[in-house]
Amino acid sequence: MTVNELLARFHEVAGNPKAQFDAYLKAGKKVILVAPVYTPEELVHAMGYVPMGAWGGDVELNEAKKYCPAFICSILQSLLELGLKGTYEGASAIIIPNLCDSLRGFGQNWKYAIPSIPFIPMTYPQHRKPEFGAAFTKAGYERVIADLEKVAGEKFDLAKLENSIKVYNAHNAAMRNLAVVLADHAEILPSQRSDIFKSATFMLKEEHTALVNELIEALNAQEAKSDRIRIMTTGILADAPGLTSILDEMNMHIVADDIAAESRQYRTDAPAEFCAMDSLVKKFQNMDNCSVLYDFYKKRVDYIIEQMKEYDAKGLLIILTKFCDPEEFDYPLIKKACEAAGIPTATIEVDRQMVNYEQARTAIETFRDLLA
Repeated sequence: MTVNELLARFHEVAGNPKAQFDAYLKAGKKVILVAPVYTPEELVHAMGYVPMGAWGGDVELNEAKKYCPAFICSILQSLLELGLKGTYEGASAIIIPNLCDSLRGFGQNWKYAIPSIPFIPMTYPQHRKPEFGAAFTKAGYERVIADLEKVAGEKFDLAKLENSIKVYNAHNAAMRNLAVVLADHAEILPSQRSDIFKSATFMLKEEHTALVNELIEALNAQEAKSDRIRIMTTGILADAPGLTSILDEMNMHIVADDIAAESRQYRTDAPAEFCAMDSLVKKFQNMDNCSVLYDFYKKRVDYIIEQMKEYDAKGLLIILTKFCDPEEFDYPLIKKACEAAGIPTATIEVDRQMVNYEQARTAIETFRDLLA
């Protein structure tokens, strides 16, 4: 396929995940919803199911307000709203991790509000790096496996997990490679870049890897353009069409990102030198540079500065998800570090209910004028 045909395919999946969801069900596959972030998809894949991302959507919140206080992040509120509307009916279960305060209680709301889709908890330790943290993580994975066996009727096979880890490591590598290639191709607009990353959430990873590798090959075969303003983005989520269309319009080129729903997902592989379960545990232990992962020294701040310099980004766009405490705690540190390094920043606040992005437009327009 050509670059435009591949971009159209990514856009189709990213823009209509329900169609992709229904297509998998029609093909006789069982779908397991995986809520953010760092849900162990490899376990789901190893058991022959389709792990499908459940990061909510841009939807007006009505029924979810009966279960969630107003100050819970809209990613989770919109996820619950979609569940209550029946959008996810047909899914065999949902796995919800516990990596922030909002997520810790969210599973119980889901369990009560949407009993037709069983809730499977993934309980991670805060101290993931010590051996006791590794043991706790492994116990959490074993709990997920046992619950998956109950709800879907299949038995877990360690050999299949080894294969799934290879599939996911290959996808990680492809996405990292893609990010490097896209940094040099300003003709790929922010909205199109978002489609590529977002579509990965809704596709089997082997299918998405094939498309990504094809896109990389096609981009490498054409002349790269570099006529847009080079920026880096950071935050939890940056996929709203209302936002990405403004970045397109303002002549922005995303050369690197520190977005939880984008590149943060693909930084860390499961190491091959361990048995499958231990390898998956090591993957979680080795994860770093994320607001929802405990780090006393906040190395994420230095990581962002390093990435800015490595990719010659002229400014940092900080996209704060409203009521996301982990990101808000990191924000002053990031802002201070950027000021010390002479890096211009712009900050916008987003949530899943936004329909008017004019305030964001004004901030990004000012940011553009500062960088131009």
